[in-house]
Amino acid sequence: MSPFLDLAKSQPNDRLFDLPPLAMDGAGLAEDFKRYFANTFGRDRDCRSAYYPYLALAIVLRDRMMERWKRTRQAQDQANCKRTYYLSLEFLMGRALGNAMLNLGLSDTIEKSLLNLGLVLEEIGDNEPDAGLGNGGLGRLAACFLDSCATLQLPVKGYGLRYEYGMFRQLIENGYQIEEPDHWMREGNPWELERPEYTQRIQFGGRTEFYRGADGRSQVRWVDTQDVLAVPFDTPIPGYLNETVNTLRLWKAAATDEFDLREFNAGSYPESVAQKNDAEHITMVLYPNDANECGKELRLRQQYFLASASIKDVIREWTRLNGPDFSSFADKNCFQLNDTHPAISVAELMRQLLDEHGLEWDRAWSITTRTMAYTNHTLLPEALERWPVRLFGHLLPRLLEVIYEINARFLSEVATKWPGDLDRQRRMSLIEEGGEPQVRMAFLAIVGSFSVNGVAELHSRLLRGGLFRDFYELWPTKFNNKTNGVTPRRWLVQCNPGLRDLLNDEIGEGWIRQLEQLERLAPRAENATFRQRWRAMRQGNKQRLADLVKEVCGIDFPIEALFDVQVKRIHEYKRQLLNVLHVMHLYLRIKDGDTVDWTPRCVLIGGKAAPGYTMAKSIIKLINNVANVVNADPATAGRLRLAFIPSYRVSLMEVIAPGTDLSEQISTAGKEASGTGNMKFMMNGAVTIGTLDGANIEIRDQVGDENFFLFGLTAEEVEGLRPHYDPGAIIAGDRRLREVMHLLESGHFNQFEPGIFDAIIHSIRSPHDPWMTAADFGSYVEAHEQAGHAYRDQERWLRMSILNCAHSGRFSSDRTISEYNEDIWKMMPVAPLPLE
Repeated sequence: MSPFLDLAKSQPNDRLFDLPPLAMDGAGLAEDFKRYFANTFGRDRDCRSAYYPYLALAIVLRDRMMERWKRTRQAQDQANCKRTYYLSLEFLMGRALGNAMLNLGLSDTIEKSLLNLGLVLEEIGDNEPDAGLGNGGLGRLAACFLDSCATLQLPVKGYGLRYEYGMFRQLIENGYQIEEPDHWMREGNPWELERPEYTQRIQFGGRTEFYRGADGRSQVRWVDTQDVLAVPFDTPIPGYLNETVNTLRLWKAAATDEFDLREFNAGSYPESVAQKNDAEHITMVLYPNDANECGKELRLRQQYFLASASIKDVIREWTRLNGPDFSSFADKNCFQLNDTHPAISVAELMRQLLDEHGLEWDRAWSITTRTMAYTNHTLLPEALERWPVRLFGHLLPRLLEVIYEINARFLSEVATKWPGDLDRQRRMSLIEEGGEPQVRMAFLAIVGSFSVNGVAELHSRLLRGGLFRDFYELWPTKFNNKTNGVTPRRWLVQCNPGLRDLLNDEIGEGWIRQLEQLERLAPRAENATFRQRWRAMRQGNKQRLADLVKEVCGIDFPIEALFDVQVKRIHEYKRQLLNVLHVMHLYLRIKDGDTVDWTPRCVLIGGKAAPGYTMAKSIIKLINNVANVVNADPATAGRLRLAFIPSYRVSLMEVIAPGTDLSEQISTAGKEASGTGNMKFMMNGAVTIGTLDGANIEIRDQVGDENFFLFGLTAEEVEGLRPHYDPGAIIAGDRRLREVMHLLESGHFNQFEPGIFDAIIHSIRSPHDPWMTAADFGSYVEAHEQAGHAYRDQERWLRMSILNCAHSGRFSSDRTISEYNEDIWKMMPVAPLPLE
């Protein structure tokens, strides 16, 4: 018997929900806050913890979002509108409190109400942990997109996984990265709402069998499986001042009630339930290290768990509103696959339509290929996921059968287009043959989708001409570009109140919804009085960042210095190594007495390395060792500082971005898909030093070459140089790089740790270095000299800073989402039902 009572049989539903709207004034908010603090959480005047005021305030806000949340859903149901489902294994949401207050329009009211109660909002907010459900730009982009969808009142629902442990907490011990579990939900999560009535059952393992259906057709069922329950937890996503609240649904894995009776009856109770205990591991931790077979299997389980639960949920909702008729399903639904991780959704939707709803292949394939859309986020071939056929068949036997059938039909189409071109068929096959055949997930996503997009103009062009060239030649109209963006609500309004207030004074508040209005700021760059107001605002932001660095790293950053910042995931292609080589060069200049016209500089680097990524972790160690030497040398005082800030996360970036002068975006050209940190820095008035890579190209186009410090090879030059790349000759021919390499190879930064940087040295000197660090070093140093010269002319720098902010309008995620909707999703906005 279901534990969920059907209230329609016991009493009229309307009476249950006949409630007056909750108060939005200071007095009403304060009363609710006090009631939750005292009664719901049982606290009194002896409570000294700021965590319980945070919980009480979160519930006050959640209640008000709940009113709007229900009316948003009801309006979408009544409109019978088209809906889009954003499937992503990562949602790097950060903290929710400030965003909720901002988008509900309650920030000032709540701050004043709390002050009247003797409480400081900032101190309360610091008790909220970051929701660490992502490890970089991919997850943060997903969070920005959800904010924009709600602000534009588009009926978009996010689907992800509710990881018990988020991305690890990073500690630095003796310069090395140490990973600690990030149990971000240890104290619970007041923003989520469990929805057990929508639990889905997910199958793994087992086998398939054929049978005759009632209509005489041959059908397939998946049997003898080891099942796991997917329990949904919903998080409200409020739009900006528009009453709309969309949903992020995260799935938690739970065991079923069954266990192996044979083992139980044989006296093996622990073995009979161990398998069920393992079920919860699926959503225990974000992205396991898949360097070993166990990690690979768990990651594949996560991806299928997300896809199967989400698609079942969408079909459940569809049949609730439309019954078993799928004739208009493709007209009313779209699945946006955020990178390759949810690509298995193509095969899973086919399986559900075929096996669970009895559709014939052609009809099911028509629905699938008119509802799936794929966003690619990488130009690195090794990042395009592939799964061993052996593992796939063991874990998901029915899905493998579906993929083989998709592949057979697809290769027939390829053969028709290019008769006899067996090499092309091998290149395009969903199954990569070899010693161990692999399922190519990106190819599955392309074949099963009606839209394939990159995330910056260069990235999309390189996809069409490189990684996916064969597919582009087959289906050129499938491919399009959607340059990324970030939400200005969090990344300017919320994180930079000084700049927000200055902008509001100068150009009004319309820019918050239409960021292109920042263009009206550009003429003010020539106004000396405005430049001084800009400088005062930025100095305050730099002081806040300096305080953070002092607190976390113990290093003083004088705010008159150039704040030179690179924060992002540690990866060789992002070239934190190039950055630290430049710091070594500056250090040598100081030691040689070459300090005429010197620009004081504080270099800040932050980011996490994947636990199994040895080279990235060695680079972190090098950065910290160089910092120890540089910061301890009396000669560098007042001239140069280097700090590595551990556990880089959303809440840190909210302080870092407003306080940065120079934004390091220095990836090897042709390797970064887009970048979004570059946009956050630009929006907050930082000037970029970067290569022509990813969205850097579009940033430079917007702000002008004179307000961007460009260096390095282009993507085409990188590929042209690759066959005859000779870093030894480059080092020998550049005195600056030669001296830096001598210092590094002499062991100056690892005097008591011999050999620990040998792999780094070898990578720089290797003619097979794919990142071409040596090739770009000289150009990078010269660009930094230009930046230092510009910074010494503070009036010039202030103009550059103002113009970077003024021309950042294109990089709002509102623009990006509008383009997704216009070109791919094709939905109509839906306003929520009014509060009565």
